[in-house]
Formats: sequence, structure tokens, C-alpha cells
Amino acid sequence: MSFLEAFAIAVALAMDAFAVSVSTSTSISKVTFRHYFRMSFHFGLFQFFMPVIGWLLGQSVHSYIEAWDHWIAFVLLAFVGLNMLREAFAGEEEEKHSGDPSRGVSLVILATATSIDALAVGLSFAMAGVSVWWPAIIIGIVCAALTALGMKLGSSLGRSDILGGKASIVGACVLIGIGVKILYEHGVF
Repeated sequence: MSFLEAFAIAVALAMDAFAVSVSTSTSISKVTFRHYFRMSFHFGLFQFFMPVIGWLLGQSVHSYIEAWDHWIAFVLLAFVGLNMLREAFAGEEEEKHSGDPSRGVSLVILATATSIDALAVGLSFAMAGVSVWWPAIIIGIVCAALTALGMKLGSSLGRSDILGGKASIVGACVLIGIGVKILYEHGVF
């Protein structure tokens, strides 16, 4: 696989991570280096490991994962989005440090949800007889970079007067919308 092919796949896979990083960073009052590092590192790491895991699983479980991957991604994104909505309407997002989407369980859920498609890509690499290591490295690095870029954009939007105090509501709706889009792309609707 050429670098350009791997890069194109990486950019396509990182679009969900980019959108999620934009929407979640709007709910963080002041995005710091730690926020950038945690989200970029975890999103990139998960995007690296998922194709490797998919490649290792191979053809034997492809049909099982393919049948449910979109539902898993939807449930994870909807869970985080609904939690963000609950906090926004309760007025808790700035008071509670645990509401930071770049920490703890929320971070793991988001990283998993945005990287499930990479698992399917790894399965396809195995079926095509393509080595996974070089593309997985590129996928992880591109995802980490686009996550940081998305956080920068989301942070700017969250501080601007365009969204005002409704940034976390918009971010939550975007997460749920991405989940619905995933279901639509898999023919559920």
C-alpha cells in the first residue's frame, strides 16, 4: 500500500474524530495543553490499534462485527452526547470537573466510538492480504493531528459569541448527529 493510499484512508477515518473533537472542546471552558494531549493521544492510539485488532481478527469474525459496528458507535456517541445535554441543561458543565470529555470514561468511550470504523478497515486489510503496520501508524498520526486541529477550532467556537453559552448543547447534538449519520450510512434508515 502506498503512502498516499494510506494517508487517504487515514484522513477518511479521522473525520469522525475531528468532528467529535470540535464538538467536545466547545464544552471545555479553557482548553489547555493537557486537553490537547489527552484527546489527541487517545484518539490517535485507538485509531492505531483498531486496524491492528481488526487485522488480527481476520475474516472469521468479519460478518459479526460488520453487522453491529454501526450500532456500537451510535450507542457510544449518543451516550456521551446525551450526558453532555443533561449537564448543559442542569447548568453543571462548568462546575463539575468530571464533565470534562477529555478525561476518564468519556474519553475512552469517545475514542472507541470514533475508531470502530478503523476496526473494519483492519479486517479488510487482512482479507486483502495487506500488512497493517505501516497504514496503522499513518492512521494514528493523522488522527492525532486532526483531533488537535478540531480541538483548536472547537475551542475558538466555544469562546466566541457565535454560540455563546449554547456551545455544549451544539456539541452534544453534533455527537448524536454523527451517530445517526453512521446508522444512515449503514442503511438503517
